Amino acid sequence: MAGLKFMYFLSIIVLLTITTGSGCIMASPPAVKGAYWPSWSETFPPSAIDTSLFSHVYYAFLMPNNVTFKFEIPDSTAVLLLDFSTTLHRKKPPVKTLISIGDGGANPRQFARMASEAKSRKVFINSAIEVARKFGFDGLDLDWESPKDPKEMEDLGYLFKEWRDAIQKEAKTTKKPPLLLTAAVYFSVEFLWFEKYRKYPVAPMKENLDWINAMCYDYHGYWDTTVTGAHAALYDPKSNISTSYGLKSWIRAGMPRHMVVMGLPLYGRTWKLKDPNLNGIGAPAVGLGPGDEGVLTFAEVVKFNEDNGATVLYDVETVSTYSYAGSSWIGYDDTLSTTTKIRFAQALGLRGYFFWTLSYDDEWKISMQASRAWPIDELY
Repeated sequence: MAGLKFMYFLSIIVLLTITTGSGCIMASPPAVKGAYWPSWSETFPPSAIDTSLFSHVYYAFLMPNNVTFKFEIPDSTAVLLLDFSTTLHRKKPPVKTLISIGDGGANPRQFARMASEAKSRKVFINSAIEVARKFGFDGLDLDWESPKDPKEMEDLGYLFKEWRDAIQKEAKTTKKPPLLLTAAVYFSVEFLWFEKYRKYPVAPMKENLDWINAMCYDYHGYWDTTVTGAHAALYDPKSNISTSYGLKSWIRAGMPRHMVVMGLPLYGRTWKLKDPNLNGIGAPAVGLGPGDEGVLTFAEVVKFNEDNGATVLYDVETVSTYSYAGSSWIGYDDTLSTTTKIRFAQALGLRGYFFWTLSYDDEWKISMQASRAWPIDELY
């Protein structure tokens, strides 16, 4: 607990040092307490969302036509979109709503083709704005995960500039507040995948986005079943694959701190231990543990731990939690690790946090603790 108190006071010091020459605290943009809502959920409607815990909620996901790059909205989806925005705007308190375009399972080539030419970018942008206005949303979020080379990163920069220009023009014409424009991005500003180096176009991003949502999770998972891992580690003493490294890399590259939002997972990743007696982070494994592709929602993790009498441990070195029962091993975040990460984000001067995904929590345990740890009125 002493560590948490230190992080809290450090965050206050950071905020108090952002001052004008007269010694007064400079105005900061409102904190972001975001979360993505899975539109495919059959048991978690928008009416079930506790809006007192969030400031922005993302509808996940929409995809444009893969030939025309326009959004073709079926009647069933139109009903969902309208219900989502209307319900969350009428709730007390209301929250801002954004449509998230893409997702990790989407074909990245579709975005690459769209962004490669000015004509197709314009079609996509205008259609996205039209859909957001038609269904009463406050903004748009692009989830084009990991453009594959420098050319695609450059095209991404063009897309954001033209998108912002179109948003400003539309707002001026309609006399409405400009739509928000955000992007879900890799945890680090630069990375090497399949022997190809790539780096996000920070300059056009900071000039044209409202903020970025850094996906600080999925560092380990089904793609490597040989050892267990803290899939959302704040620190990793053995590599740069960690939240602390990724967030700081964005800042070093020139992204303003108030435009960086830290991602937090509401799920765990699982492994099957090779030897139940070797059960720490990095322990030998021989496959995936319980859950679909080795994934359990936080609610399922809690139930698994209770049903199996699992041993639950907090790892100070990585700032993560893990549990094991027999040969089953789960790495995840709980209220303690989440709170510590939020204190870290505050001390770093970030804009806020977001969760993937709303329906995975267990009776709002983590969402509630996170909201308490970052009180908007107190810090902003």
